Amino acid sequence: MIRIEGGRRLRGTVRAAGSKNAALPAVMAGLLTSEPVVLENVPHLLDIECALELARALGKEVTWRNSAVVLSGGEALAPEAPEELVGRMRASFLALGPVLARQGEARMPLPGGCALGPRPVDLHLSGLRRLGAEFEVRGGIVWARASRLRGATVYLDFPSVGATEQLLLAGALADGTTTIVNPAREPEVVDLGALLTRMGAPVSWHEDRVTIEGQRELGGAEHRIIPDRIEAGTYLLAGAITRGEVAVAGSRPDHLDALLAKLAEAGVEVESADGVARVRANRRPHGVHVQTLPYPGFPTDLQPPIVAFLTTAQGRSSARETVFPARFSYVGALVRMGAQLQVSGDTVLADGIEVLRGASVDAPDIRAGAALVLAALAAEETTEIRGEEHLSRGYEGLVEKLRALGAEVCAAP
Repeated sequence: MIRIEGGRRLRGTVRAAGSKNAALPAVMAGLLTSEPVVLENVPHLLDIECALELARALGKEVTWRNSAVVLSGGEALAPEAPEELVGRMRASFLALGPVLARQGEARMPLPGGCALGPRPVDLHLSGLRRLGAEFEVRGGIVWARASRLRGATVYLDFPSVGATEQLLLAGALADGTTTIVNPAREPEVVDLGALLTRMGAPVSWHEDRVTIEGQRELGGAEHRIIPDRIEAGTYLLAGAITRGEVAVAGSRPDHLDALLAKLAEAGVEVESADGVARVRANRRPHGVHVQTLPYPGFPTDLQPPIVAFLTTAQGRSSARETVFPARFSYVGALVRMGAQLQVSGDTVLADGIEVLRGASVDAPDIRAGAALVLAALAAEETTEIRGEEHLSRGYEGLVEKLRALGAEVCAAP
């Protein structure tokens, strides 16, 4: 449990951790070769440990060196992934492409992870079929075979991050060129492309597509994971909701354009330069409309946190969710804290109030938990948040970083 005594204006600077959502597919890229892959700036998170445990189970050697992870060995990979690991985290399903490409067969349980509504893997499987894979799904297990994947052109009906990453990983060892039309362009996907290029499979981005030149074998590489834009955005929102001044150093402000634009629209002062993003909020913000979209649109992972921020804005705000339809699980908890929220279809409406009040609430997933933390920081009196294990999946050193900004927060038994 996390206990927060709210009502304090946060001030100061925190440093962005490495991106969880970039590190996870990078770990899966390490499955593509037996040569060492060194990933720097990897955050210490439960989801990362799950991915590394999966890599070990499939035959890789994994070593931590401070904030770097070294993946080596694995001349032959196990064809079957443990159901418990894949069921724990959706990103584990990205092991399917690398294992299939190297071993010619793979058995992968259907994925689990946060309860964010239907998140089918249809685009993953249909794309891999275009590369020559054959599938059966029996008892919740995907059985895949392919003597050698072949490069092909794959059109995605939706710019899915997971499907784009899966096809890049599989295409790295396919025979010939793989072209993905309408790919996801999130910074984390581009970062994966940079790693695969370093490993010997060149990735090129074009106006409406991305291509990867498949290789018989890939080499090792050293790669630094990009800063976590969702973590950085959460701390900027923490400064804004508490009417304080917070800077995030070591960040990529250009990856935060959508958030910074909405904060400026709400009346928050924003600055960005030289790897530092900063917010100042000296007065009550006014309401804005937010709509989540694939990058460079507003990120779905920051929808719950910005709604928390908007609960105390003047007038009416709204947030429309177009990516994950079930991403309003946090609304009931915010209502218990006094927020005036109403869900209508794919949109949550917020009528701003002066101040929230502390309560005892549960965090149902990572970003919902972040929304509750932000609300607690601005609320009167004390808030107790259960389900802190969800926050440990996505925020490294959360309690310590908030304390450094002046929050009164502790991890309670």
